Amino acid sequence: MAKQFGGKYSPNGATPQEQAIVEDRAVTRAVDGAGNRATWLFIPAILLVFTSLNEGAATLLVALAGGAILALAAWMLREGLRAEAAYNARTIARRPAIPRKMLATALTGIGAALAAYTGTPGVITSVLYGVAAAALHWAAFGIDPLRNKRMEGIDTFQQDRVARVVDEAENYLDTIRDHIAALKDRKLDLRVSAFQAVARKMIRTVEEDPRDLTAARKYLGVYLMGARDATVAFVEVFRQSGDPSARTDYEALLTDLENNFAARTDKLLEGDRSDMDVEIKVLRDRLSREGVHTE
Repeated sequence: MAKQFGGKYSPNGATPQEQAIVEDRAVTRAVDGAGNRATWLFIPAILLVFTSLNEGAATLLVALAGGAILALAAWMLREGLRAEAAYNARTIARRPAIPRKMLATALTGIGAALAAYTGTPGVITSVLYGVAAAALHWAAFGIDPLRNKRMEGIDTFQQDRVARVVDEAENYLDTIRDHIAALKDRKLDLRVSAFQAVARKMIRTVEEDPRDLTAARKYLGVYLMGARDATVAFVEVFRQSGDPSARTDYEALLTDLENNFAARTDKLLEGDRSDMDVEIKVLRDRLSREGVHTE
């Protein structure tokens, strides 16, 4: 059956859902790309263990401990870079609860000290190597964000409310993604990704104008919580029975939610446009009374 072509370069342009998917994928790529910078730091941990296999039991134990710590440091750094990238991508954000990059710096120093000890059994020399490694790590990657990100002109209480609701909404979306990923179904993964993109477009809209929180809070709270619970129930049923009707019902639920989220986001954006038009009209009237005429 023929299918109408659509997209960014089609005559009718992209639909709101397609545009949301494109924007969300761009943010996701940026966050994942930031974390991938730390992947190569797993290599020293592997090399340390392999080069110590024939150096005796005591040296091998020290090397295993150092390798494990270096691998943990690389993992912590990767997650810290991703958290920082997500923090930078948001207009309003709370600082990371766990300072992963700073922990990674400390662990790198400890791991490097143990690695140095396997080759040069001297405590002072090993500590100096560890301090140097930690300093280079800090210089290369910096520290975690230590302050909450806020907007000018919006009261602190309202921004804190937005940050809490957004964090809660992101946790719901992450739970949905993780449960669906457990099924290892590519089509379902893509379907959930499309819904997440539309939901995150509403999240970004609320972040850009916290006054929209009241209108969107039910969607980012109650509806996403319901979507999470429905996803958990669906995965449990589908994993046991593979019932195709359960899958159909779940996909229909995602479609309904996606359409409702997209429609509500459009209304929020239209409301922003209406507010801007009113402000422009008031300004023009004020200028006209002052004798300044605008076209």
